Amino acid sequence: MARMIDQIRASKLPSNMMQFAARGALQVSAAENIEILVYLARYNKVFGDTARMTLAGWDNKACLDAVSNPQTPTEVLNYFISPDNVRPKLLLPLLENPSVREELIVKLAGSALRETLEIMLKSQRVRATHAALEALRASPYLKKEELEELEHWMRAAEPVAQSAAQASDEAHATAAASQADPVTEHVAESALAHDSAPAEAAHASEPAGTATAEPVSTADENSEATVGVDDETVFSYLKEHAQDISAEGDKPFQAIGGTFDLLSPEYFHEGESEATEPEAPVVAAAEPAHPIAHAAHPHQQPKGKPERLNTLQKINSLDVKGRIQLALKGNKEERSILIRDGTKVVALAVLEAPKLADGEVEKFASQKNVLEAVLRQIPLKRRFMKNYIVVRNLVANPRTPLDLSLGLMKNLLAQDLKNLSSNKEISETIRKLAMKMFKQKMETANKK
Repeated sequence: MARMIDQIRASKLPSNMMQFAARGALQVSAAENIEILVYLARYNKVFGDTARMTLAGWDNKACLDAVSNPQTPTEVLNYFISPDNVRPKLLLPLLENPSVREELIVKLAGSALRETLEIMLKSQRVRATHAALEALRASPYLKKEELEELEHWMRAAEPVAQSAAQASDEAHATAAASQADPVTEHVAESALAHDSAPAEAAHASEPAGTATAEPVSTADENSEATVGVDDETVFSYLKEHAQDISAEGDKPFQAIGGTFDLLSPEYFHEGESEATEPEAPVVAAAEPAHPIAHAAHPHQQPKGKPERLNTLQKINSLDVKGRIQLALKGNKEERSILIRDGTKVVALAVLEAPKLADGEVEKFASQKNVLEAVLRQIPLKRRFMKNYIVVRNLVANPRTPLDLSLGLMKNLLAQDLKNLSSNKEISETIRKLAMKMFKQKMETANKK
């Protein structure tokens, strides 16, 4: 007999049964009830809020049994280890559960508040995980004595981390060698054929170039986008926003504010150079002396074509789903372009990217050529709001909605309030309130 969770995943239950499921009222085991609630909380827009509320008040003992069990579905463990859903009473057994992935522990360590930090420092697994300790060391909530103890654990965990990194490097090298061997052998054979029989080599060089070009180029273009990226993030985002994606259809990429400023200055400069010098020498276009040079760069653009244009062409060729995947798995340059996508579901995907750095968010918060939805989404991420520069940039951004700016102003320092009061780009309401708050802060400081 199929489990209830399988019927819910297949959307086979009527609405009234789904309501029961979101309230945790189905006659199933406690473990399956939790699995159902997590699924609804993550993927169901209609009953998701109810499921999240039910989970927040769910019996601690049942939750404890679930997070302690290595056989618990990964989806459930990932939900409870998420910074937005973590519970102090469940955290220690979660950290010690071998089925919880190390990268999620490191991610939690990077955004840990004081209570979470104290619990993490008690975990034997965290103490032995160099990456988690390194993330905790950057926490502003760490006390001096805790920092000294943490550094001691880091020194103890460092050899283990180095051994693991070395083993990983060797595994990657072995895999790369096994994939590269046929290519290298093929190129060597082509070179040998070229030396012994020029006519034969000319005939063989075309398939050789074709055979070797594609794998080398693909690895070159996508190495940063594919290594170490959690595909579950992509799957979850696509599933959660399935309706929005469907509604957008095949909407092409269209940057807010236009695409001209996405091109590097060199593009325009080199374009003029090409226009004024049409009779450029063609010596550089000659075939490379060694066959491997041709194999390594089969799609190399002629001189004068900027790399940024290639990125734009790549993005322009993708549909909505493709751009979402690139936003979540791509590199910094691709994210800086996709954050300006006029399709909301694509632009918001950039803010969910696992590799997104604080410096990038600081820049997004100050941009005037992004959707309002992007600026509204940034404050909903606790990690971003711990960065003062992000808060300051949002308030100073004239595109930030007024209600959002007013809510964030209380977090600003006196000097930044003073600067805001003379910023003619923002609304008069913000300027007047900034001056009022600045005077209040100065009066309070003078009284002390």
